[in-house]
Amino acid sequence: MHADLSRLTFRPGRRYSAVVAQQGRVQLDADANEQTAIQLHQARTLAADLIGQHGGPSGDAGFHIRFKGGSRDLDDLIIEGGRYYVDGILCDATRPLPGAAVDDEAADGASGTSATSGTSGTEGEADPPEPDEPPATWTYWDQPDAYRDPERPGDRLPEQRPFLVALKVWERSVTAAEDPALREVALGSAMPDTAARVKVVWQVLPVESAALELENPGGASKEQVGKAFGAWARKATAPGSRLAARAERPEHADQDPCLVRPDARYRGPENQLYRVEIHEGGTAKEATFKWSRENGSVVFPVDELDGSWVELASLGSDDKLDLGVGDLVEFVDTAYTSRGEPLPLLRVEEADLPGRRVRLSGEPEPGVGRRPELRPFLRRWDHRETTRRPRKGAAARLKRGALKVEEGRWLPLEDGVEVYFAPDGAYRSGDHWLIPARTATGSVEWPVNAARKPLLQPPAGIQTHYAPLAWVTAEQAELDLRMVFGPLAGPAPAADAPALAAEAEAAAETRSREDAEPEA
Repeated sequence: MHADLSRLTFRPGRRYSAVVAQQGRVQLDADANEQTAIQLHQARTLAADLIGQHGGPSGDAGFHIRFKGGSRDLDDLIIEGGRYYVDGILCDATRPLPGAAVDDEAADGASGTSATSGTSGTEGEADPPEPDEPPATWTYWDQPDAYRDPERPGDRLPEQRPFLVALKVWERSVTAAEDPALREVALGSAMPDTAARVKVVWQVLPVESAALELENPGGASKEQVGKAFGAWARKATAPGSRLAARAERPEHADQDPCLVRPDARYRGPENQLYRVEIHEGGTAKEATFKWSRENGSVVFPVDELDGSWVELASLGSDDKLDLGVGDLVEFVDTAYTSRGEPLPLLRVEEADLPGRRVRLSGEPEPGVGRRPELRPFLRRWDHRETTRRPRKGAAARLKRGALKVEEGRWLPLEDGVEVYFAPDGAYRSGDHWLIPARTATGSVEWPVNAARKPLLQPPAGIQTHYAPLAWVTAEQAELDLRMVFGPLAGPAPAADAPALAAEAEAAAETRSREDAEPEA
């Protein structure tokens, strides 16, 4: 998650059951976050063990899919409300009802009387039309977190049937830059925001039958479709890349001011949480990455966009968290984050500090940053392009604003921090690794073997989960692929006469033994 964190310490393999606070100790964000992660892991593991990989409560199972074909309009899906669990994660498809507004005229006590003039409406004037009844269900096109665009052919439902309708589930962080209601305004604008949130994102998406590798898609049974989907989902969620990190004393360390110990391998003046994130996925020849020393948490809400000029709500609270000429930024909004389709990073070319404006190296793509309701903001990344060849020949040239992935060699980030991508990786946009760097040790915190060699690790996220919902056939019929479960509790059995007599006899024997015991 992109948040201002010191580090993330939860590891399921350690089998910790709770975090125990001690008196007189410093309270850290990492401890509180680990307690939350422990409880969440326990609850979701229990739910998955009892329910299975996916399922919904009988009588209120959500995500029942109805196909709505259109001769003129685009095909659509009706997503019925209710709850559904995927790998223990609760997904709620219930569509919230809009609130009822207060009618000021009715509140003044006179129906049809103006609150300002006190006169009745014109005789014979038609009543205003009743507002349309709000929809009770979501559809494929207006579901809350998918942001499907009818103008994009790739977003439309497959024309070739049958196809599978799947539920994709993942989580992302939300800060006050995206949801201003999280900010406590009583603290004042000079104070930073407080806690961030983690949001469950569910998306109903189609999977073409060709991707499932079914021998006879048109005649496939429910069991065959489910088995093929399970194989597809395991392949889609399996980690395809690994990374290692270390700190090595740079060759130019002797030229640096004496801000850290001479033998320190990490040369930075402050503790940092480095985030290395894949920008564009694919093979090593196609993939790119970006990195941040602040876990990608330095963001700037956008007030207005005018070509390549961007007006910001603020330019940062200090020199460490500000935005300057030469910085690389990612133009982000809620739809961009939810779709997970990376766009080129842009460089800050000019900064107008009094006007809180910056000029970018290009105009943002048409699909991002132009709808205020999607809360656009800039996210700063800390890598830079350089023309020199860094240590050990790792070239730092940019591709669409991001660094090229180079496998099988150590790539320097800054201040001695280096990363290594394992060969033959398959990279996904959003895959990321977190690397805490500490001045006290002059190194980074990363798993090592007995010989103190860094270990290759899979991405820390994004963890994606899938569940099958429906199989839409050529006849526009839907085969329901959901699972349901009933409540565990049932009525207590009524006690019969022999059972009551046995209980009374046992109670009488207990009293007899107590009466027979001598007093001390």
